[in-house]
Parts: sequence; structure tokens; C-alpha cells
Amino acid sequence: MDSVALGFDGLSIPPCTHICALFRGIEERDRILVPFLREGLDVGDKCTCIIDDGADAVRGSLGLDAGPTDAIRRQLDIWSSNETYLRRGDFSIQEMLDFWDDSVGAQIADGDFPFVRSVADTTWTLKELSRLGDFLAYESELNRFIPRYPQVIMCLYDLDRSSGQVLVDILKTHPKVLMGGTILENLHYMEPQESLDSRG
Repeated sequence: MDSVALGFDGLSIPPCTHICALFRGIEERDRILVPFLREGLDVGDKCTCIIDDGADAVRGSLGLDAGPTDAIRRQLDIWSSNETYLRRGDFSIQEMLDFWDDSVGAQIADGDFPFVRSVADTTWTLKELSRLGDFLAYESELNRFIPRYPQVIMCLYDLDRSSGQVLVDILKTHPKVLMGGTILENLHYMEPQESLDSRG
């Protein structure tokens, strides 16, 4: 596989990409998220989606409001932040990396799916985390995890709900950025160890 179609505007990214998608409000988020998932379902990828707000609307947009078929139920997982990032109560970098390793690794090892695409809305961090240092370290560590499997991970950030400083730090952890319908090579990106060292 040379590229992974995002499902809108003819955009694609290389496999094993960690991309940050910037949006304003749920409606714009879903214009990114829903086509990304629909494309994955159409081509036979395993799809994982982590969202808190508007999950039912996303299911409806994917035509799943009447209940998914058994095939779609196996192919698509929609989780909340409490079921993933906060499944042990508090956020833990290692616990979340283990979650991805268990879920993605199992799908690839079983041979059910040749590729996994994951998308996560990070808005939960604003109300659940008093300090974002651990989450930024986790975002950086994802860059070491992604090459282990045939996959892409898209992290969604709401520009209206994230401070300028948080966005600057987030940009340092994503090699590519989707903004305004354009994929940009991120000149602010820092390799994992460099990013971790910069935060002391």
C-alpha cells in the first residue's frame, strides 16, 4: 500500500502516519471523521474511533443507526474516552499504548484485517487532565508505536477549545497536519526523544 485515502477532497497520506487534524466545532470535525471512517469501511480496513460528543450522529452518518451488521460490528469500534484513555481511572501513557498494542496488534496478528485506521477526538483532555504534559508525551510516543503495524492514526483537535500554547506543543508531536482541507508537512515536528527532552 503506497497511500491511505482520507475519503474527502482526494487527500491521502502514507501508511504509518500520525496526523493531527485541526477543526472548529463538531460539524467540521464530522466532515473529517465520517468520510475517513467510511473510506476505511469501504476498503476493508479495521476502523477504531474514539469520541465522546456526537457518537450517535456519527453512527447515523455511517448508516449504522438501524444497527450494524455482524461484519461492520467486527470492522468498526466506536469507543469513549472513559473506555480507552481513562479505562483505569486516570490517564496513563503506558496503559494507552498497551490499549493500542492490544487492539491493533490483535487485529493484524489474527489476519482479519490487513490495515488499521484509527481516529480520536482529544477534546476530553480539556476537562479531564489538569496538566497536559503526560498527554503530550503520549502523543510523542505514538510516533514510535505507529511503525510497528500497518496503520494510520488521526488525532482531532478543536481550534476553538485549545489554547495557542497547547496547539504549539501538539504540533511538535505530529509529523503531518490537516488544516483547511490541506495536508501540511509539519515544520514544527520533533522526533520523540527530542520532544521528550525539550520538556525536561
